[in-house]
Amino acid sequence: MNATTANQSDCLEVKVPVSLFFIIGVVSLAENMLVVVAVIRNRNLHSPMYCFICSLAAFNTIASLTKTWENLMIVFANVGQLEKKGFSEKNLDDVMDSLLCMSFMGSIFSFLAIAVDRYITIFHALRYHNIMTMQRTKAVLGVIWISCGVSAVLMVRFFDSKLIMICFVVFFVVSLAIICFLYIYMFMLARIHARKIAALSTSGRGKCRRQRWWGSSMRGSLTLTILFGVFVVCWTPFFLHLIIIMVCPMNPYCECYRSLFQLHVVLLMSHALIDPAIYAFRSAELRHTFRKMLLCSDWNWCS
Repeated sequence: MNATTANQSDCLEVKVPVSLFFIIGVVSLAENMLVVVAVIRNRNLHSPMYCFICSLAAFNTIASLTKTWENLMIVFANVGQLEKKGFSEKNLDDVMDSLLCMSFMGSIFSFLAIAVDRYITIFHALRYHNIMTMQRTKAVLGVIWISCGVSAVLMVRFFDSKLIMICFVVFFVVSLAIICFLYIYMFMLARIHARKIAALSTSGRGKCRRQRWWGSSMRGSLTLTILFGVFVVCWTPFFLHLIIIMVCPMNPYCECYRSLFQLHVVLLMSHALIDPAIYAFRSAELRHTFRKMLLCSDWNWCS
């Protein structure tokens, strides 16, 4: 993706220090690993929603690890330890592109799975545990990981084909549209249900209990909406870059946008950095788990 035509405009390519890429990659890697370990170790987090969040954090971990690995290779190449156009380096580059592509697709599918889980939680609460069993959750996660891995390898292998690039961009746009529609539909129904709950002539205690459950469910949905919004903001500039490569590869105005490619990559990497902060800010259970892990307040966490 970096091997594009030379600038045909007066816009100079914006360079970002390799150290910044490295710092973002290492910090985001540590943060997402913390989320994955927290979900695995805390039995209170063994629910479908947190399993999907753990999957999202795992995909973010892969993205952070890939970019950190790539930055190390750049450092070694700059000091003469690697040939930038060697055969083994080309294979490594393909592997890293495949992992990055897999992390992107996995994030999209994880968001979709989380949105469906939230929908069932709110509007089919009585049947939720029959619909979203842990066995089905594991099957869904297995399908997501296998399909994303295979698709990523095929996309990188045939990325020179314009058809593959078009499919990649179309997948991004269609996936965003589906998830946005699901969230909008969910929040529209939520307003209707909230009014019905408010109009119920039940006892004060029962009504208060329903309102607390409803508030908790909607808070979880709002958290996931924020996560999805951050994902869109961080990844969209990168996909605009791909669209520009296809539509106007030689146009000087397009070249000005392409000169910001490294900033787009920084924004892309920042997605994996921001997500864990949102988890910690919005989830009391995760905050409690993080505190126990970091302070080793329970010996089981430090054994």
